[in-house]
Amino acid sequence: MIEQFQKHFDEKYKQPTAIQKAVAPALKTDQSVLGIAPTGSGKTLAFTLPLLPKIMPGEGTQLLVLAPSQELAIQTTKVIREWATLIGVSVQSLTGGANLRRQVMNLHQHPDVVVGTPGRVLHMLDNHHLKLGHLMTMVIDEADDMLQDDTLAVVEDIERATPLSTQLAFFSATKSPVLDELNVMFGRDIETIDVRDEDTSQGPVEHGYLSARTNAQKTATLRRLTSIKDFRALVFFNSTRTLNYAASRLRHEHVPVDTLGGRQKQVQREKAMRMFRKRQIKLLLTTDLAARGIDIPKLPAVINFDLPTSLNTYIHRVGRTGRQGEPGLALSLGDDHDIRDLKKLLADSDYELTKLYIGDNKLTNQKPEEGQRVVSIKKQASRHLQKEQLSGETHKKMNQTLSGFSKPKKRRKKKNRKNKGIRLKHRRKNNEN
Repeated sequence: MIEQFQKHFDEKYKQPTAIQKAVAPALKTDQSVLGIAPTGSGKTLAFTLPLLPKIMPGEGTQLLVLAPSQELAIQTTKVIREWATLIGVSVQSLTGGANLRRQVMNLHQHPDVVVGTPGRVLHMLDNHHLKLGHLMTMVIDEADDMLQDDTLAVVEDIERATPLSTQLAFFSATKSPVLDELNVMFGRDIETIDVRDEDTSQGPVEHGYLSARTNAQKTATLRRLTSIKDFRALVFFNSTRTLNYAASRLRHEHVPVDTLGGRQKQVQREKAMRMFRKRQIKLLLTTDLAARGIDIPKLPAVINFDLPTSLNTYIHRVGRTGRQGEPGLALSLGDDHDIRDLKKLLADSDYELTKLYIGDNKLTNQKPEEGQRVVSIKKQASRHLQKEQLSGETHKKMNQTLSGFSKPKKRRKKKNRKNKGIRLKHRRKNNEN
């Protein structure tokens, strides 16, 4: 590590992580690599620290970093820029949702490092705003996700626009089958460096579940969780439709919540992330793509509102908590059938699920007694009634109902009206007589 970096590193960190130590020699010598390490293990610094010193400032774009989402691209830009300023290297981000004209103007300044999402980077290449003639290294972050379906085609188009001598660096938290084909796909000798068994940066994470059958019950569970002191969570959904439903219900109940979705403008997404990091909101609702790779320091919990469909997805989700040695909590919501499926999904992993309950403003693995649950419900109802300033009589009736003293009113038995018409006719005859 160069002197300027070493001093700054010592001020912020105790020691390099396993992935940072393992990939540095290969990256310094222009060897193409595939680095595999757990989430939160410092993969961004793993390529930033050895690659930046190779750059000659003012000689055009020499390092290109591709990220799957706007949030991750912005986050990566921030990390790289922190170190780049120490040695006079310029950095520019290219993401969808940002001001296109301003990005074009910045590219005309020929930044040394470009960090962006594949779609926006390819757009700039096709329109000749981004020049890669001097590129030395291309980094593909979250490679297991980036090399799938339509995104793979975009990444391949970008790679074809780079010089043949370009060094490739892939980084991932999991190893999917597509990563075994990198040598063939990109025609490079790519060295695989897997430190998942060596890394110790992950803190203790408890994996548990809460019973909830419907989306309405799951949303109510989220609201109850926010009553726990200092509770904050990143909540994952499989669809934006369910995400919007939960967000609407929670906002209606005045829960401090925001969303992170692909169709939002960049300003809205940045605001949501900023408020969540500053603890101004308790729940940040998101999809897998929007939250891929983002780093939220000391995040207490991650919640699977919708259960993941693969082990890799589960690993990426729960990897948002328990970073840098901090404790974390991974919660999943579902009924008995859902949890059985989840346990099958995790059968080949070291994760063990524990059934949890929401007790008196805390999570516990002990099932609350029926009496305690009634008292808890009464307390919540009382607070709600006071807040709405309902009359004392209404408050009294509610307490009676919750205590089991209020009985349903007996319905009056309807008289038999079967022969009503005959009796009326007979009565009229008598009156006429």
